[in-house]
Amino acid sequence: MSELILDEPPARTQAASPRGGHRARLLRTILKRLLTALFVLLCTATVAFFLVRLSGDPVKILLPPDATAQQESALRASLGLDRPLLTQYADYLWGLPRLDFGDSLVYGQPVREILADRLPATLELAGAALAVTLVIAIPAGVFAAMRRGRGSDKTVMTGVLLGQSTPPFWVGILLILVFAVWLHALPASGYGHLANLVLPAVTLAVYSVAVVARLLRSSLIDVLTSDHIRSARAKGFGPLKVVLTHGLRNASLPVVTVVGLEVGSLLGGAILTERVFSWPGVGQLTIEAISNRDFPLVQATVLFFATTFVVVNLLVDISYSFLDPRVRTSR
Repeated sequence: MSELILDEPPARTQAASPRGGHRARLLRTILKRLLTALFVLLCTATVAFFLVRLSGDPVKILLPPDATAQQESALRASLGLDRPLLTQYADYLWGLPRLDFGDSLVYGQPVREILADRLPATLELAGAALAVTLVIAIPAGVFAAMRRGRGSDKTVMTGVLLGQSTPPFWVGILLILVFAVWLHALPASGYGHLANLVLPAVTLAVYSVAVVARLLRSSLIDVLTSDHIRSARAKGFGPLKVVLTHGLRNASLPVVTVVGLEVGSLLGGAILTERVFSWPGVGQLTIEAISNRDFPLVQATVLFFATTFVVVNLLVDISYSFLDPRVRTSR
């Protein structure tokens, strides 16, 4: 009896140690990803700082063509562009942890306030496009996988292929021509109403729908040939229940990866879409900043899009541990 009592605590320790080891491995993985993300953002900020200055002197745009050399020198000094380049770079990096991106050369306002004013429009557009993507792509991928090799499957995949090979800006122009010019059903531009959101969101979602639907179909076809799916069918489950209950979870890992990447692509792709539909978001602001050689504003918008990609990829990596036990035990 005493031997049983003495042996009991090590048994509890052995049972608890795998959970503690998994938590430690997960924390190490997250910390490693965070350090990598910070390094990537530092490189992005550095490249954006030096590359944007190759576009030319913003003073030439801000002043009229007949401005004198003295006026140019005075404006350059007031904007801080006459200081050594490394000094400007050091000031730029010093302000990043405090989200101080400097003042816009064109608007004369803090860049942080300008971004905060434009960001809700971009998030609204990207969120609507993501919703359209999931609502269309998931049923389309499931339907095509269940009807593999049939005419309906080929029809869905043909539509998906067209969506993936068509430039989004061309889709936007076509939608404006059909629904705004010919049918007068939806506005071609504007902001503030649900009707203004429909065409930009659909335009932005076309490519993502194609990518997610194709990958989901391929993943489901591989999963539906596995042994546990055959066992579920042998128990009398219907085809749809087998796919929704047993198939989607096992096919979700690559799909979650692509959906995460598409979130970043939707925000990045909003640059052209916002331009086509005159949507007052960060994408439209980026084009204006590049055209005006507004260095602080360009640097901030580039860093915003880079941060979005990095954060989404980090969240996708962390979600692997909860979606697939095999990934959880391998870390």
